[in-house]
Amino acid sequence: MKTKDIILLTAWLIFLALALTQAALAQTRSVGLTEVLQLARSQNRLLQVDSLNINRAKQQTAITKGLIMPYIEIGGHINHFFQKPVFFGLGTPGTPSDGAITYGRFGGEGQAQANISLFQPLYNAVAYPELKKARLQEEQSHQRFKYSETDLTAQVKQSYLRILVLEKRLNLQKESITRNKKALEDAQSLLTQGRALRVDTLRAYTSLKNLEPDIQRLTDAITINKQQLNILMGADPASNLELKDSLIYDHAEITPSEAEAYNFSVAQRQDLKVLKLNQDISKLQITSAMAAKLPAINFISQYAIQTQTNNFKYGKANYPAVFYVGAQLSVPLFTGLINTSKIRQAKIEYQQSGLVFQNALELLKTDVKQVISALNEASQRIKTQQNVSETAKQSYSITKYRYERGVASRLELIDAELALTTAESNYLEAVYNYQTAKIELDRTLGRSEE
Repeated sequence: MKTKDIILLTAWLIFLALALTQAALAQTRSVGLTEVLQLARSQNRLLQVDSLNINRAKQQTAITKGLIMPYIEIGGHINHFFQKPVFFGLGTPGTPSDGAITYGRFGGEGQAQANISLFQPLYNAVAYPELKKARLQEEQSHQRFKYSETDLTAQVKQSYLRILVLEKRLNLQKESITRNKKALEDAQSLLTQGRALRVDTLRAYTSLKNLEPDIQRLTDAITINKQQLNILMGADPASNLELKDSLIYDHAEITPSEAEAYNFSVAQRQDLKVLKLNQDISKLQITSAMAAKLPAINFISQYAIQTQTNNFKYGKANYPAVFYVGAQLSVPLFTGLINTSKIRQAKIEYQQSGLVFQNALELLKTDVKQVISALNEASQRIKTQQNVSETAKQSYSITKYRYERGVASRLELIDAELALTTAESNYLEAVYNYQTAKIELDRTLGRSEE
């Protein structure tokens, strides 16, 4: 290959590498928790499904309104008889033989009619409870949407927090590897100088290699959790995210009491509101089933024109009009015990909805107690682990100083480094548990704000 070709090939490879680097950087998206929550609320597919359920419930309310709205219909028909229509009792005069009724054929071969009809319910006892029930179901769809939004908020916060913790763990692991690499280099140097044993070098090498597999495990876990967060946001799962927020712990935060949390939850929780609406809907079902036994009165009216002709001569036919108004009464006398069974069924559903609601309140007491307990425990553990972490840092610094001067052994330094890594990891775990408990508290309280 000529020198010129080599230069061109090298330049092309450099250009390609730069292009790929720029493409990778362009795909990286820097986001904070507030932005992630906004994107999730506007683009999450499951939340969009619940939003469509609200619109569907609104349409059901509109359908139910039709029970009290007028019904107007335009109709008509046209028929051709190959034999004229028959009318009995209008035939040739005389005494019928053997009980046969005389008949005659009258009218035209072609018959047509056009009409406009009006049907207006005047009294329908079923309509109003059904309309109230539809409106309550519409309110239920709103509460279900809010509950899904609260649950989505908790999921997004958990996923965001998990990524922050994993990235922090990855950094701690890299710091530990850096310290162990330095320890291995020191051990190898001292071994070369004859100032250390080979076992110290082997121990340092083993400690280093035991840490390296966790780098890949943590990296893969971060990638998977970012994909999950992208899905919650309604974004491309392959999109690379860079989190702007950091993992913090606010010492000034106040944990509510169990009584305060429980009372707030009862008033705020959307799923409890859905269960309470179920009770109201079940009660209306009883009213609706009982109303089905009552009479129904409807106003009816029709305006019609009709004609008859022969040989399809509709242009020369007469078109007399008929117009009437009236009232229609319908009284259910016996329906095969269907209405009675529906009433009993509705009463059973009402009892069930009451029991489900009361059971949810009892479970809520347990949930509140558990989440408050977890929050308090995590808060205490943070304070303890923070002190332990600071102590471990001091111990490692002292041991390292002593080791460098030949006072401490390699084993003491390894133990100090392991204690430091463990303490930092435990502190991180405590902060994660605290933040997780906070997210669970918001979910339990029914809060969806950031």
